Amino acid sequence: MAIGRVNKSFRLEDQGISGLGAVHYNLIEPNLIEAALARGEGTLGQGGTFLVSTGKFTGRSPKDKHVVKTDSVADTIWWDNNAAMSPEGFDALYDDMIAHMQGKDYFVQDLVGGADPKHAINVRVVTELAWHGLFIRHMLRRPDREDLDDFTADFTVINCPSFQAQPDRHGCRSETVIAMNFDRKLILIGGTEYAGENKKSVFTLLNYLLPDAGVMPMHCSANHASNNPVDAAVFFGLSGTGKTTLSADPARTLIGDDEHGWSDTGTFNFEGGCYAKTINLSPEAEPEIYATTQKFATVIENMVFDPETKELDFEDDSLTANMRCAYPLHYISNASKTAVGGHPKNIIMLTCDAFGILPPIARLSPAQAMYHFLSGFTSKVAGTERGVTEPEPTFSTCFGAPFMARRPEVYGNLLRSKIAAHGATCWLVNTGWTGGAYGTGSRMPIKATRTLLTAALDGSLSDGVFRKDPNFGFEVPVHVEGVPNILLDPRRTWDDVEAYDRQAQKLVRMFSDNFEKYLPFIDDDVKAAAIG
Repeated sequence: MAIGRVNKSFRLEDQGISGLGAVHYNLIEPNLIEAALARGEGTLGQGGTFLVSTGKFTGRSPKDKHVVKTDSVADTIWWDNNAAMSPEGFDALYDDMIAHMQGKDYFVQDLVGGADPKHAINVRVVTELAWHGLFIRHMLRRPDREDLDDFTADFTVINCPSFQAQPDRHGCRSETVIAMNFDRKLILIGGTEYAGENKKSVFTLLNYLLPDAGVMPMHCSANHASNNPVDAAVFFGLSGTGKTTLSADPARTLIGDDEHGWSDTGTFNFEGGCYAKTINLSPEAEPEIYATTQKFATVIENMVFDPETKELDFEDDSLTANMRCAYPLHYISNASKTAVGGHPKNIIMLTCDAFGILPPIARLSPAQAMYHFLSGFTSKVAGTERGVTEPEPTFSTCFGAPFMARRPEVYGNLLRSKIAAHGATCWLVNTGWTGGAYGTGSRMPIKATRTLLTAALDGSLSDGVFRKDPNFGFEVPVHVEGVPNILLDPRRTWDDVEAYDRQAQKLVRMFSDNFEKYLPFIDDDVKAAAIG
């Protein structure tokens, strides 16, 4: 049984998947919500949102991600970061998953990854849960309805949360599995209801495929100047650094909040929606994102809500601190209709330095940019995890190690060559602490960060006077209108400058120790940039 628009010559049976119950093809939002409610998958919220709990897993399972080790990819996958699975283990996994799916209803969404048609891929997503179909319909890009008549997938994702993998039989780590087979053009997900695995599996796929076409895949947000797509900027950053908040500038046009490519013609979004954290979300600080939490078909994940009024509690993290909402990009009023922009004029690397050492902004040379890109530094703070009693460094290469299928220097060299070709200016922006480490100092004022970013993006910051940072060698402005001069020199913000110097030396060593693994693969100028 098939419901919805579909290429009649490209149904699951034509892909060798038969024996299922009802197969619902390309249902639109109202139908998906109706199906999800009828199946007891969640609750209807205010404004027609869909409220859901993802159960045991409220985040990704990076250690359960596997790539099938075939001859075609054996020499190009970053195996230190991607667990190998044998072709035989994958074949058994596929057969067992299809057997488990027999007689059950499934939901199919035929979608596109990438706003640039030249580099886009067609992705068929088969989900056991109706709300997963709604989620991925937001997150990937939707073909026009008439284009579905001729749609054929380049890759297929099958997500079956009720299926439990068998490590001994399938060659995986646990009952949860995310397995990518580039030869069979299949991704299998089992044992987790966390919807983010759907979108990140496609991101990992694009991270592997696009470098061969000279496209740099980026874990970043992006925007461009209002009415001037050529003036684009990208914002790299790990969770908690302000990637979504700082790119959502009402004076600029939002290209996207999480995944982009940089091709020979410019920047383009991989996705068609946003997946925003909602913890402590407020209408004052982020009015547009807040408004989506009461818009029709927005998926609200793992948020506590009043059972009678359905009012959301944005401060209650008892289910998880990783509470989120997923919504289409057009719910943001200043979002780009094309989701494309020019070559980035500015590249912003965001870090939350809980050690209180890094300045609020610094200009990077191309070699320094590659160094900090490969380092991917931010920090955990006391209280965020059990056993964390003082700031701990986190180095996630390329600002997204879990999604990097190739070795980091592949992406680093792409970044460097594109900076050289297009003349982008690179900045390191610290949204963390000043005047001391976490627990002693204070968080960098958001007003100052926005002022500095505005000056960087409009070009006025580059015209100022800079000093060389004694610890990392990058350039730091000495005066910016609207920002206290003392804030630009973090050493001056500490009461005990000797304590600052000790902490700075400690952080420099952490960077150096982390970077040793890249030394055999990089040029001498990047090695020199490693430490001022």
